[in-house]
Amino acid sequence: MDEEGERFDLAAARVCVIINAGSGKKAAAEIGQKLRDRLGPLTSQLELRLTHKGSNLADMARQAVEDGFDVIGAAGGDGTQAAVAGALAGTDAVMAVIPGGTFNYFSRDLGIGQHVDEALERLTRVQKRHVHVGQVNDTVFLNNISLGAYPEILKHRENVYDRWGRSRMAAYWSAVAALWNLRQPLSLSVRANGEARHFTTALAFVAKSAYQVEAFGLEGADAIRDGHLVLMVARAHKPWPLIRAAVRLALGRSAKYADFDMIIADDMVLDSSRKRQLVAHDGEKTLMTAPFHARVLDRGLAVLVPADQEGAA
Repeated sequence: MDEEGERFDLAAARVCVIINAGSGKKAAAEIGQKLRDRLGPLTSQLELRLTHKGSNLADMARQAVEDGFDVIGAAGGDGTQAAVAGALAGTDAVMAVIPGGTFNYFSRDLGIGQHVDEALERLTRVQKRHVHVGQVNDTVFLNNISLGAYPEILKHRENVYDRWGRSRMAAYWSAVAALWNLRQPLSLSVRANGEARHFTTALAFVAKSAYQVEAFGLEGADAIRDGHLVLMVARAHKPWPLIRAAVRLALGRSAKYADFDMIIADDMVLDSSRKRQLVAHDGEKTLMTAPFHARVLDRGLAVLVPADQEGAA
């Protein structure tokens, strides 16, 4: 399990917050001002660094570590948090999570909340906790990775966001529209716990967020809190059954085992007949080469959480 937190003296810390100006609804200037007004007085030093390109986030986080900051914050959505976490995992640096995206699952999982104001209120008194994170090949993930339909949903979502703006309703609508156009199922083999299993599916995802799994009405949250990965493989092959399952997920009313097969493991290898394919990870997508090796980085990331929190929300 994630280890118990230890008290952290924020007043003695040099803090750098990286703001992703392209993430979420809040304007970067507004987030920056709130950080200066409310976080700045609590720290020894606060420096804000801004980027409009998500591809810069990891390098900026590594540079902040080299510059000697005690805490490196990420202001943005789950993709922003994952990019910064990937650069900080395994280092002595401590991460501060400032939610600024659409869903903010990682922030909510840590008990920090889902809005900037909520997070700044809860982080006035903090403790440091080491948490488990996931890794697929060379990429760190905080909430989930997925193969099959979901990377296509993300492609469709970008077009919907460009036209209608970012919102949860837009995200759900883009999912239904993308699933309706789904044509080819995924042939997937999974090696985990010394066994090999084969599936034909439209969607498979590896979960690392207990909060997200519970929000979707799925089993596996306790296993995730115990430090494991949970693989969910949709039993649906075609658009309409998958849409029904997706709607149940969105409403938190999943039929669980009727909709998904589940595998719990610390380490698993997913292989596919399509060797080069998009893999979705924490709301982003990357072209990766199979096989996909997913594993747990045990207590791999130090994060700040509210001092009155005994564990994840």
